[in-house]
Amino acid sequence: MEHDPGAMLRRQEALGRDYSDDEIRRLYTRGEWRRIGRGAYLSASMYSQSEEERHRFLIDSTVHAVSDDVVLSHQSAAVVYGLPLWKTPLDGVHLTRNRRGGGRIKRRTTVHCAPIGEHVAVVDGHSLTLPTRTVVDLARTLPFEQAVVMGDAAVRRFGVDREDLEAELARAARRHGVDAARRVVRFLSGHSESVGESRSRVMLSRAGLPLPSQQGEVFEPGGRRIGRVDFHFDGIVLGEFDGRVKYGRLLKPGQSPGDAVFAEKQREDALRDLGFQVVRWTWDDLESPGQVAERVRRAIARAATPRGWVTQAPLPSAQRLTVRSL
Repeated sequence: MEHDPGAMLRRQEALGRDYSDDEIRRLYTRGEWRRIGRGAYLSASMYSQSEEERHRFLIDSTVHAVSDDVVLSHQSAAVVYGLPLWKTPLDGVHLTRNRRGGGRIKRRTTVHCAPIGEHVAVVDGHSLTLPTRTVVDLARTLPFEQAVVMGDAAVRRFGVDREDLEAELARAARRHGVDAARRVVRFLSGHSESVGESRSRVMLSRAGLPLPSQQGEVFEPGGRRIGRVDFHFDGIVLGEFDGRVKYGRLLKPGQSPGDAVFAEKQREDALRDLGFQVVRWTWDDLESPGQVAERVRRAIARAATPRGWVTQAPLPSAQRLTVRSL
């Protein structure tokens, strides 16, 4: 008998496939199946996927048992939206009920109670708090850096604007953590393209540096585009976050990783030849903001007016969502 459910399998479904309770228990005890919710199982191979993927299965094992006036919220909504979460707990499903009282916390679910508004989004068959509400909920409940990582991505992907966020903050005025949420909202930028870039902005801010502009398109005097940089300080000092996977993402058809690294070196040499100062940092540097800040300050001190110029790349078009009335 095939013992790999392949996807989430509930007990009743397993019994319908001729598994016995004893057999289910043995598979679970031996570690071939892993329990992700009450009476819900994944094969060990499926369970070993990313934490976000496991959380999606946990959602599927949970939402069928809740009432229609409950929607996914907080980090659960962020997971379904496909937004990045950094160092954010995903061991329980977060739901919000559209009423003022009666919240509860269980082992695998946290039910928040608060007015949701008139509309919710629908993604993959799930009802979710709108992106603006999700940003503010997580800005209230997560540490600053974690909230910025998710919030930057939501602003970029869904075109969340400052006016809507301010309106959501006003609706959350009496909820716990709203002051922290205001600090997050003021800091958000839709120009961050990755977790590393969002964390870089936090790092530079904590080091006392003015926030740089992002996604700069660099041109030489004749108007030829040299390339894009992650950050720039007054169009003179260029900053690059090296996430180590960048070169893999930039591979052209038939190009090897070594070729991509060489092309990146040529691009950086061209930037320096135009008179730009270039400062590069990595994931490890994010834990030592003082060192990067000192390198940036030294680059600013020795910088002269370059022969090229930098303009900010436009934001992408906002992703459209299906919305329904609550």
